[in-house]
Amino acid sequence: MSKTQHIKFSEAEIKRLAGLPEVRQVRDPRYPPLMLRFGRDRNRASWLLVRHGGGKSQSKKIANWPDLPVKAAIELMPAKLAELTADPSAMIGAAGWVRVGDLLTWFNERAAVDRGLSKSRRDNIRSLITCQLLPRLSSLNLVDVDGESVDERLIWPMQEVRSLAYTRQAFALLKLAFKRAKKLKKLTLNPLGDVVFSDFTDVRIRPKPCAIRPQQLPEILSKAAMLWVQDIQAAMLVVLMLCHGTRIHETTLAKWRDFDLVEGGEWFLPAEQTKTKADHRLPLTAHTLSILKAYRHWQRLAGYTGVYLFPRGDGDPLSDRQAQDKVELFGGEWSAHDLRKIARTLWADLGVDYLIGELLLNHALRDLDAAYIHTHAQALKRTALERWHQYLAERGLSFFAIETSPGQAATGTDPQANNYAPLSGV
Repeated sequence: MSKTQHIKFSEAEIKRLAGLPEVRQVRDPRYPPLMLRFGRDRNRASWLLVRHGGGKSQSKKIANWPDLPVKAAIELMPAKLAELTADPSAMIGAAGWVRVGDLLTWFNERAAVDRGLSKSRRDNIRSLITCQLLPRLSSLNLVDVDGESVDERLIWPMQEVRSLAYTRQAFALLKLAFKRAKKLKKLTLNPLGDVVFSDFTDVRIRPKPCAIRPQQLPEILSKAAMLWVQDIQAAMLVVLMLCHGTRIHETTLAKWRDFDLVEGGEWFLPAEQTKTKADHRLPLTAHTLSILKAYRHWQRLAGYTGVYLFPRGDGDPLSDRQAQDKVELFGGEWSAHDLRKIARTLWADLGVDYLIGELLLNHALRDLDAAYIHTHAQALKRTALERWHQYLAERGLSFFAIETSPGQAATGTDPQANNYAPLSGV
């Protein structure tokens, strides 16, 4: 049986065809512009008006069946055709755009040069659009976009092969593209304005559990001590993220000028390098001061006098992929974000105030929360990190306590044996 079935429209015949999954669309020769299209839920369908011109077929949804029964749809058809004749642009809903691919291409090109977005965010947008949204939605006509079509083409197929959380992320980006286009008057309407992810599934998306258990911290710190000789960048990157709960991209961009290596000093993360686009200040404890001084000493032994803590051979900081490769030297069973999660979890166990924990992670706070703790925030953050670093010291961080030679493990070792060979020519 053809995917398009030609019948005389009647409620009984449509209900019969609803039970035949091979029938995708229904038309009546008496009313050529009118078409009924079934969705994944065969108990519902969309009434469409189809027009031909310029070698292309365009369609516009006018209502849902059975909300609008057959008789009412037939009666409504002339008025809707008159509207489209008076305003042909309403057929495609956008000046110069016909398909979703046109919208996504525009949004992707715009995001690629948006200086208000971090590099990681731009990369994430590009990946979602090119790998998920375009392959699934590129050919979809803008006038056919609604919750049903997005469910059929994107949500349901994607959730079969990717996590529900990642599927929600893709949908959120699609909604943002439509919202931005409507705001900039690239679209005459936003068909997804009232559509939310919970329309597609009742399954609650729970946060991914942390892959690191507290009992694993001695093992991680022991591995860092071993890598201090074998790949000092990997060791320092993981230790610095574990000690401060920083994001991997923010950490790899760290410059020596951002560290005040004196007692009571701090690590300053400028707004342009943070996810929240807000300056972030992290107190340096005696433990982290010692580790940072030891690490800088090793860089100087290697002949590196550049600005970055984590440079690569060309003088720029490690890329996100290179940084992830460093983390994977610890076994690949957990990610850099898990270091952030375990820090946040154990801060709570150590009695760190919730708002202070949020500040340490540089999460955006409500104005009321920010005002409440503003005057004492930095002192409370220092107390929290001192408590945390003492906890880590009892589980292996004390290896790094000696200022220039942590644990004496690397004394007398050729700096090139510590993965600094590429730095000497920077």
